[in-house]
Amino acid sequence: MGFLFTSESVSEGHPDKVSDQISDAILDEFLRHDSNSKVACETLCTTGLVVVAGEVRSEAYVDVQDVARRVINRIGYTNADYRFDGNSCGVLSAIHEQSPDINQGVVRETEEEQGAGDQGIMFGYACSETKELMPATLILSHVILKELAAIRREGKMMTYLRPDAKSQVTIEYGDDNKPQRVHTIVVSTQHDEFITAAEAGGEKAAEQAMCAKIREDVQNILIPRTKARLERAGDCLAELIGDDYILHVNPTGKFVIGGPHGDTGVTGRKIIVDSYGGRGAHGGGAFSGKDSSKVDRSAAYAARHIAKNLVAAGIADEVLVQLSYAIGIAQPLSVYVNTNGTSKVKMTDGQIAAKINDLFDLRPAAIVREFGLRNPIFEATASYGHFGNRPYTQKVTLFEKGKEVSKEIEFFAWEKLDAVDKLKKAFRC
Repeated sequence: MGFLFTSESVSEGHPDKVSDQISDAILDEFLRHDSNSKVACETLCTTGLVVVAGEVRSEAYVDVQDVARRVINRIGYTNADYRFDGNSCGVLSAIHEQSPDINQGVVRETEEEQGAGDQGIMFGYACSETKELMPATLILSHVILKELAAIRREGKMMTYLRPDAKSQVTIEYGDDNKPQRVHTIVVSTQHDEFITAAEAGGEKAAEQAMCAKIREDVQNILIPRTKARLERAGDCLAELIGDDYILHVNPTGKFVIGGPHGDTGVTGRKIIVDSYGGRGAHGGGAFSGKDSSKVDRSAAYAARHIAKNLVAAGIADEVLVQLSYAIGIAQPLSVYVNTNGTSKVKMTDGQIAAKINDLFDLRPAAIVREFGLRNPIFEATASYGHFGNRPYTQKVTLFEKGKEVSKEIEFFAWEKLDAVDKLKKAFRC
């Protein structure tokens, strides 16, 4: 018997994601001026107010207000009617210096001896059901919201859209654990009060008319555009969206009050959206606002890189990798691999894990160097997931010895399939 599985996503205008993006933008700004910055930055967003708190050790000065306002305006909170906008909201900073007790475990005489910034467990996951080697439910949830944001920014259709939105996709899987079809799509989107009670003959009639229009537009504009976007990318996921799916749009009714005015946002509350949509596992540590000495972030990226390359190398159709660390200790305490019975090599999962430990340098300093994690690359990760993105390079302005320089740096390097040949050779695939 087959089964149903569901993943959700949230837009860049969701209050928790606003907080994530501000935290990562502040991290990037510190790294832009001082690549050795140690940052743990948390953000809270509510009606008309942003509060930034955390611990930093850096030679750089960052204008927290300026960064926060830039991010809020980029997302689309530019209208005072939203009760939260980048030009008029208050921004409070409570950032202080990083504890020397933590710093002594991270900063060592030689870079290679750099210890983990904290204890914890981190997971990486990959599966063969999409070209991104990610769960289909999560990829579709992200793509729906990316297309909704594109429609909002174009300003030609669905002109009532506001930045806050959520999606959820349920897929029916067959007995072979392969995706068969999209079973249910849920879209909740913030919107203007674009039909008044006077126009509709009453408040309830106005709400019903708005909900009917939004549902019609989601069905006739958003979903077809989502399918077209997938088809342009040569993605077979488009074939999963037939005409027989169940659609829920703004199920509770109108959604005018939203964003940080409707729901306070806090950094790190969307860790499942950020990772694998409920598949695999999660160690509980958030990513955003943390520099790469925090293995919550850097080791999670390394674990994903290993899992993705294992699947791409044909060693298994599904791989979960767990790494564990202790604060101040460079080498991981344990490496665990679970192929969920999909392994294609004559080795136990424990033997695969032992070989992975030999093949990959999983000390924090090595991970940072491998993926360029001292560069200001993190704001790009803070919406629509940290995994499943295509790696790319881009020119970025940095400051070295007080001078402004332009450098080409790599984003999402942990998504590269650059270990496939090494793994095929090691596992004799």
